[in-house]
Order: sequence, then structure tokens, then C-alpha cells
Amino acid sequence: MPATPFSVPYSKADVDDLRDRLARTRWPDEIPGAGWEYGFDLKSLKKICEYWRKDFDWKTQIERMGQFEHFRLTVQDTGVHFIHARGRGPAPLPLILTHGWPGSFLEMLKILPLLTDPAAHGADPADSFDVVVPSLPGFGYSDRPDRPGMNVFRIADLWAALMAELGYTRFAAQGGDFGAGVSTALGLRHRGRLLGIHLNYIPGSWRPWLASDAALQPIEEEFLKDAARWYDEQGAYAHLQRTQPQTAAYALNDSPAGLAAWILEKFVKWSDSDGELERRFTLDELLSNVTLYWMTQTVHSSFRLYFEGRKAQLQFAEGDFVHVPSAIARFPKEEPFPPRPWIERGYNIQQWTDMPSGGHFAAAEEPALLAQDVRQFFRQFR
Repeated sequence: MPATPFSVPYSKADVDDLRDRLARTRWPDEIPGAGWEYGFDLKSLKKICEYWRKDFDWKTQIERMGQFEHFRLTVQDTGVHFIHARGRGPAPLPLILTHGWPGSFLEMLKILPLLTDPAAHGADPADSFDVVVPSLPGFGYSDRPDRPGMNVFRIADLWAALMAELGYTRFAAQGGDFGAGVSTALGLRHRGRLLGIHLNYIPGSWRPWLASDAALQPIEEEFLKDAARWYDEQGAYAHLQRTQPQTAAYALNDSPAGLAAWILEKFVKWSDSDGELERRFTLDELLSNVTLYWMTQTVHSSFRLYFEGRKAQLQFAEGDFVHVPSAIARFPKEEPFPPRPWIERGYNIQQWTDMPSGGHFAAAEEPALLAQDVRQFFRQFR
């Protein structure tokens, strides 16, 4: 069944309801002068929610999304929303870009033109791509899974089937966060279809296979300590989402202020912004992402990907190895990030780039840097 053109829906009634809920927010107390010590700063969140209620224009943001062609396609009983942007060049290379949490397909809107039409941005037209940007199941306008088992391996199978339906026998994959997990699973399970993978993150659950007598390098041992420390200090969200996602969802699906705090805290802590959100993103960009979660009521279904990931972790068994050519882009504010020797235990690394700036949301924070690295790596497969 062919893909069906999709228009992002707009509902004035839903916008009015959102604004009404924001106006009736019951704000908690705080320790005077605490700032960000206990969590999201109250003064900052009030300011953001005031803008969201009075000035943010969801309809304008939908029009921005409409600059690209959107589709829906049922793949193996799962409805998948995606953008399909054709490249402008002599022989565009098929590329699937996968987002993560707490992002969405909106993360990719800045980088899309740089990949599809490089000549318009001062690069070689021969480096153009046909780019497919799907929404993960349970995110955005893709179906919310109604049964267990939707993990990165299952999504990799869906993506392989989606690209086949679009006529791409072989293709490239890129991703960060969950997108890195899906791209890794593609490299493992669909090696014959993949030209290569490009990652700006290494999946948090990933562990290489280690022989019983394997000796770790000091840099690897230090990374494991740093990662444990990071999860102890900042990993509460992940522990909750992979153990009791339903419990948190009742509050976050009902309170827009709560949803904004839960999501935007990660943009504060994980981006290369020094704690100042608007250094990297506009309020409209940030609130478009939060509003997408709100309007589609997907906070719980997005959490479930953590729950499913706990039951299907990317922990390699003996013989597991991503043989397809792999590129790693290391953005300095992406933490924790394994050292190269640790990653080389499971990936066929052929390109490694230490970026000068940027964090977790690389495609949105540093689209030019990421696009250049992607173009450089996949040039060899043209």
C-alpha cells in the first residue's frame, strides 16, 4: 500500500484548552533563592509558560512543518509518520535520520535542507541525500504501540521495511539518542541493506562483548566510573521511565506546565547552552517540541520505549559486531560518551570527529557541523 500524504492537524479547541490549563496551573512552592538546585527553576518555568499561553502560535509552527512533504505508511501493522525530502543533486544517496527522546522529528528540520540541497548552502551538489525522517512509534504522528515489544530492534525492522517500500534497496542511517540505538540495530540485523551508519551518541544500554580475561584500558575504566556517576546524579528520569512509565504519565499528560518542565529540563542540561536555553534554541522551537507531545498525548508512549529497552538492551553477545562502516561524531556536551577504544570493541569505526561545540541535540544545535560530517563520511559510498 503506497504512502499517504499527511497534513499536520490543527485544532483551535485543543489550543484553547492548552491555554486554559496553563492559566490554571497550580504552581508549587520553592526554597527561596534555590534556583536550579532542586530541579527546574520556578521563575524560568513561569516565564516560559506565560509565553506559551499568550504568544506562542502553534498554527505558525505547523505551517513551518508544512514546508516539507509529510506522509503516513502502515509498515508491519504499525502506522509510521515521516518526512520524505528528495535530494537535489546528480545521484542522491538514501538516508534515514532517527531522532530520540525528548526530541521528535522537529529536531531534523534545520539539517534537512543542508543534506538534500548542499549546493544551496555552499557545498557540493554531488553530496545530496534523499532524506527520510520518521517519527519513532509512540512519538509524534506515528502510531502509539498497543502491545509490548516495540524496542529498537523492532523499530530497525520497521525502518528497513519502510525504506524498501520507498524503493531504497540500500541506504545509510544516522541517529542520536534512541536514533543511535535504532541505527546500531539496523547495522546488526540488516547488514546487507546498510551502506553505513553515522552516530552522534552511543546507546546508554550498549555494552560490547568482553571475554572473561579481557583487560580494560584505563580510559575505559574511567568512563565506566563517570557513566555510573552521571546516572546517579542525572539518571532519575530514565530509571522512572523504564520502570514505572504509567505512573508519571498521569501527571504529565494532564499538566502542560509539568510536561514542559520534564522535557525542557533536558534541553537545559544536555545542550551546549551553559544553562541558558535561548542560547541554542528559540522559545518557539522549544515549545513546538513540547506542544507536539501535548497535542498527540504521547508522553506515556514515548516513555515506554525506555521500558521496552530495559527488556531488550543493546548488550552484545559473543560474535556481535557492527561490521558496516561506522562514523562517530563526538559533541563535547554529550555526556556520558564512551572513549574510542570502548566503542571499537563493537563498531567498525572508519571516521571519528571531535566536534568543537554542541550537545545532545546535535541536529538542532549544530546542523552545519553535523551535516558536513555526514556528507564527508558517506561520500565514499557514492
